[in-house]
Amino acid sequence: MRDILSCCHDGNPKLPFGGKTIVFGGDFRQVLPVIPKGTRQDIVQASLNASHLWQYCTVLKLTKNMRLKNFTNELANPSILKLFADWILQIGDGVLGEGDDGEAEIDIPENFHVPVMSDPIESIVNTTYPDFLKNMNNISYLEGRAILAPTIDEVDRINDFMLLQNNSEEKTYFSSDSACSSTSDSELLQEIHS
Repeated sequence: MRDILSCCHDGNPKLPFGGKTIVFGGDFRQVLPVIPKGTRQDIVQASLNASHLWQYCTVLKLTKNMRLKNFTNELANPSILKLFADWILQIGDGVLGEGDDGEAEIDIPENFHVPVMSDPIESIVNTTYPDFLKNMNNISYLEGRAILAPTIDEVDRINDFMLLQNNSEEKTYFSSDSACSSTSDSELLQEIHS
């Protein structure tokens, strides 16, 4: 921005970002630059905090987990949620686990384990969706829960298991897509923007 502002800004032309305040957002633990066929070192060198501009940045950190603070679920124990949030933060800060080579083994505390029955998918579903059959038509019950899976194959297995639990009659809904039969372009634009 120094080059853009040099024509109209009488301040020091050597100021970073042309003397303007710039806000960068995000979590560098989660959002790393993509370097095709790059090594770990290439990725680290391409990140913002490896830039020569980093010395001019002031780092501000969020100290309250607002999602957790605003989380409302009658089944959730707030003290256990706080413990879980603190544990996740320690993982992100690199406090838990050993090694600094990009890989680490992390012990999951017992109180965060899903009790394993004979079938792990059944265990996860029953823990995440207790009394599923009684609540499957309750939108707020379904909105407050999710099972994350690493692959589409796992998603399919979980979906198949949950569909087998549902004894209600299957319904098929059809849709039809068609082009808009507008008489003029201005009518179409008016519909889109209204």
